[in-house]
Amino acid sequence: MTDNKIITDREEILEAVKKDGFALKDASESLKADREVVLEAVRNYGDALKFADEALQADRELVIEALKTFVVFDYVDDSFRSDRELVLEAVRSIATALYYADESLKADRDVVLEAVKNDGRALQFADESLWADREVVLEAVKTDEGLEEEEALMFADESLQADREVVLAAVKQCPWVLEFASEELQNDPELKKLAEG
Repeated sequence: MTDNKIITDREEILEAVKKDGFALKDASESLKADREVVLEAVRNYGDALKFADEALQADRELVIEALKTFVVFDYVDDSFRSDRELVLEAVRSIATALYYADESLKADRDVVLEAVKNDGRALQFADESLWADREVVLEAVKTDEGLEEEEALMFADESLQADREVVLAAVKQCPWVLEFASEELQNDPELKKLAEG
């Protein structure tokens, strides 16, 4: 909607949010409180939840639906950050949702493992105790996308930066992360050759 006209007709807004969930911003206040309208909007565009009535931002089903496409923890009830089932679903869709999770869930091995299986960069948001968990780190380096300053190996415990299998998996995924390995492994001929491509 480009003309900023407030939409008061329910059928019109339903049609609009099915095409573009962002259209919810142009709905009347009463339609922003209409659960069916908001559900259709967040199915299309999760971030549309920010335009919904506050009561609907606390609706668990709507939050779950929104989290499938957008990290909405900024404007939903804080209790959702400690909802294990909801956070698990969120990190399966968007691994970096772990950043918003309650500290107890950042230390929950299963939650973190799901997050790093999706995207290794999520390791940076995990409790530091899990940076030394070999299985968690190995999964993280296997799915790391290799974006600067966010590599999983960078956050791994020193003992795992010296673990040849972990470093080999990391270098196979992103050759230049060898710089985060132990000095001994940085000088390993096979790993150096692999990193040089």
